[in-house]
Amino acid sequence: MTARPVPGRLADGREILYFFDDPASASSFTPPSDPRPLPPRPEPGELRFDELSGEWVAVAAHRQTRTYLPPADQCPLCPSGHGGADGQRRESEIPAADYDVVVFENRFPSLGPATGPVPAHPRWGEILPATGRCEVVAFTSEHTGSFATLPLQRARTVLDAWAERTAALSALPGVAQVFVFENRGAQIGVTLHHPHGQIYAYPYVTPRGALLGERAAAHLEATGTLLGERLLTAEQRDGSRVITVGEHFTSYVPFAARWPLEVHISAHRHVGRLDELTDEEREDAARVYLDALNRLDHLFDSPTPYIAAWHQAPADPRLRAASWLHLQLTSPRRAADKLKFLAGSEAAMGAFINDTVPEQVAERLRSVSGVPTAAASASSSSASSQPSAPVADR
Repeated sequence: MTARPVPGRLADGREILYFFDDPASASSFTPPSDPRPLPPRPEPGELRFDELSGEWVAVAAHRQTRTYLPPADQCPLCPSGHGGADGQRRESEIPAADYDVVVFENRFPSLGPATGPVPAHPRWGEILPATGRCEVVAFTSEHTGSFATLPLQRARTVLDAWAERTAALSALPGVAQVFVFENRGAQIGVTLHHPHGQIYAYPYVTPRGALLGERAAAHLEATGTLLGERLLTAEQRDGSRVITVGEHFTSYVPFAARWPLEVHISAHRHVGRLDELTDEEREDAARVYLDALNRLDHLFDSPTPYIAAWHQAPADPRLRAASWLHLQLTSPRRAADKLKFLAGSEAAMGAFINDTVPEQVAERLRSVSGVPTAAASASSSSASSQPSAPVADR
C-alpha cells in the first residue's frame, strides 16, 4: 500500500510532511508543534537570465548562512529531544521524537517559497524573484548510515514520498520541472551527514532537462519510437554493461558514460515521472537502486561519494510525451584515493573526458555484492574515510 503523508507546520510556517513505513501508523499520529523561536523566512532570492547561453541563474545569497557540517549532537535532521553535549533538550527541524521519513521545506531555499512561471521572453538586466520550491527529504531518524543501508521497506517509503511530492509539486502554478536527487559525501558538497536527499521544483526547464527532452522529442517525431526504450533495449541486448535486471527496472553503465563511475537505472516501460509508477514498480525500483548503491560501496574500502539524480519528464506536453524515467547515479571517484576534477574541457566546454572504460566498470560492479555490510552502515557518514581530493561545493 502506498504511503500517505501527515502534514504539519514548522515554527516559521514551512510545511512538513510525515511518511510512515506502515500506513496504518498515520491514522494515530498527530504532528507535534515546533516550539523554536525562529526568525521570519528569508526574502526570496533572485532569478537572472543569461542571454549568452539562454539559461536561468538563481542568486541566493541568504544561503551563505545555512548550516554547514554540524557535529552529530547538533544535526538539524535528527529528531527533536535528543540531548546535546550540554545534556539540554535540543530542538531540530523535525519536532517529532522519532520518525520514518520526513519531507519539509528547506529553511535556506534556492527557489521559493512562492511559485509562479518565468517570462517566455526575459529581458537583459531584469531581476525576478526566484519562484519555485526546495524541499529536504530525511530518509531515517538515525544519524548514521545512508540510503544504501536502508531496509527495503524504508527505501520503498522514500520512493513513495518522492512520488507523492512529484505529483504535488508538479500541480503547483508555474512549476516546469521537478528534480529529485541525493548527494552523498563531502567531496560532492554535502553539508549535512544525516541520510537525506532534496527535491527542487523549478519554474523553468533546466538546461539538462531541456537537452534530454528535446533529443527524446525529436527522436519520437522522426521515428515514431521512444529513444529511452531503444537505448534500454540496446543495452540489454548487448549485455556487456548491464549490472542487474529486475522485474521492472534495469541498472547498467551507459555506453558513453561521462563519469569514472556512472550507472543508469531505467524503467522497463514508458513512464515519465515517479508518480506514474505502480506499487510493484516502486518496490522494484527501490530494490535495484539499493543494489546499485551497495555495489558502488563495495568497490573500495571506504564509501563512495555520489550524486543520484532522477530524470523525470518536464511539464511541457511535447517533452513529457517522449521522456523515459531513469536514475543517473554518478561518482567522481576514479580510484581508491583519487577523484576526477571537472577541469577545462568539462567545466568550460561541457565536453567530458572519461578516465575509465564503461565495460570494465560494469564488470567490476557485477563482481561485487549488492548487499550492505555492517561496516558500510557504520562508516558511511565518516568524512575521514573518503578520498581526500575535494571538488567544488554544490
